[in-house]
Amino acid sequence: MSVPTSKIEEIIDTTQDSDAQDDSDDNIAVENEHDDAEHQQGPSSSTASSSKKKKKKRSKAAKALNALTGKSIPQALVDQVLDTVKAEGGEGSEQANAENVRQVLEHMKIMEIVKGKAGLGGLNKKDMGEHKFWSTQPVPQLGEGPPEEDGYIEPSKPADEVRQEPYPLPKDFEWSIIDITDPAQATEVHELLSLHYVEDGDATFRFKYSTEFLQWALQVPGYRKEWHVGVRVKSNKKLVGFISGVPMLLRVRKNKFMSAEINYLCVHKKLRSKRLAPLLIKEVTRQIHLKGIFQAIYTAGVVVPTPVSTTQYQHRNLNVTKLIDIQFSFVPRNMTLARMIRLNQLPNKPQLPGIREMTEKDIPQVTELYARYMERFDMVPVMDAQEIKHQFLSGAGKAGTGDKWRREGQVVWAYVVEDQDTHKISDYMSFYSLPSTVINHPKHGVLEAAYLHYYASDTGANADEDSTLKERLQHLIGDALIVANNAKFDVFNALTMMDNSLFLKELRFAVGNGFLNFYLYNWRTAPLAGMKEENGVPVGRGIGVVMV
Repeated sequence: MSVPTSKIEEIIDTTQDSDAQDDSDDNIAVENEHDDAEHQQGPSSSTASSSKKKKKKRSKAAKALNALTGKSIPQALVDQVLDTVKAEGGEGSEQANAENVRQVLEHMKIMEIVKGKAGLGGLNKKDMGEHKFWSTQPVPQLGEGPPEEDGYIEPSKPADEVRQEPYPLPKDFEWSIIDITDPAQATEVHELLSLHYVEDGDATFRFKYSTEFLQWALQVPGYRKEWHVGVRVKSNKKLVGFISGVPMLLRVRKNKFMSAEINYLCVHKKLRSKRLAPLLIKEVTRQIHLKGIFQAIYTAGVVVPTPVSTTQYQHRNLNVTKLIDIQFSFVPRNMTLARMIRLNQLPNKPQLPGIREMTEKDIPQVTELYARYMERFDMVPVMDAQEIKHQFLSGAGKAGTGDKWRREGQVVWAYVVEDQDTHKISDYMSFYSLPSTVINHPKHGVLEAAYLHYYASDTGANADEDSTLKERLQHLIGDALIVANNAKFDVFNALTMMDNSLFLKELRFAVGNGFLNFYLYNWRTAPLAGMKEENGVPVGRGIGVVMV
């Protein structure tokens, strides 16, 4: 569903009176206002008592929680936005429905709360259901305005002033440093994430990280084994919790600093009442501080204090029949399945002259092009040739296996465009494989998903004219779609980041319902352009970090 945020805001302005009335009539009670953010699923609805003496409790927390779950958004507003989208037509309008319109409205409401703009009567941390953990951390707190200048929140400290002992765990558990180079331990992490990590809201899909993927993601140049932290049951040594950190030289606007990329926080489903997640975060933070690093970057689908940017997922159908079968996609009204398949068909081979797989001899040119192109974006990893080689080639699979399009164990696909006369590389693109388990489906067990990784073009590195770059990127990423289709992927996913807005619509990506929030630990900066422009920076160009 494609609908401009500005249009939604315009419609909201015309219905503010009815929205306020609808909110004032909302009497949903909240039994536990201060539930932990990581466990919070929304407000608890209390059943009306037959006794007239019992009154429902009204609180600002209920308003905030209702905003986060969409219950404060009146149906009339949803209907009006939907009618406007349908009337105006355009790309994606046929896919618009009440559910995905409400998703966009909910997210706009969430971000207004995060920025302290929601008209909910002066929210505070407790009203947001915010548990005390985040209020003790050096992160921007909810409702804070943009900083006067960029910089750290807490100063660094010498290693001897950092806590030397691990944080205490509940008595039945123990810490474990995970050696991801050990196949047995890599398999343990794979199994924990496969069964207990991120799944969609309907419990239909769950990320399925292969051991090859984890080794590619966690063994970056300069990685430290002690930043891969696990929690085990003492009695049987079963791995029940995990979190990872890897080093990243990060540029945020004009500032460069060493940071840790934090990822894969996961706790066994049956143990989430044990409060292991905050302990995992504190322990990996302690390990990172011991190495003299005091900043971090991380992402989450949920809102905690406080996103520096928010991006939205978009999806390009490849295997239309399968995606319909597993209910990942739906046939829009006024369209047949046959027509939907026809509209999403792709050529049999890449179209750009000189396009081929990246090899090790390309790394010097790719490194130079990466550095120039990424200057377009406000937050990016600064990578040298060794790191570029790892990102694009270390997950290329076993040589001599599989076929032309997919090798055994392949995680990342990387291609360059080379001038046949000068041998200069003018462009590169890449994507990686992250399948999902299809939960309880009788026919399909796995959704094969490709995710857009890094790309660059001389066109963008040498000029600011988006019109020329737009056409070039449509060809370049169009070839990525063709390669992914030939490699038997079902869907190709991308976020509203980098220059993706220049080609997503034209290449028939559909707007998804998922959002990814970007966070910085111990660093303040003004909001970065993600799914919407910020301070004149175009959509997407605030974010140049691909979090795998």
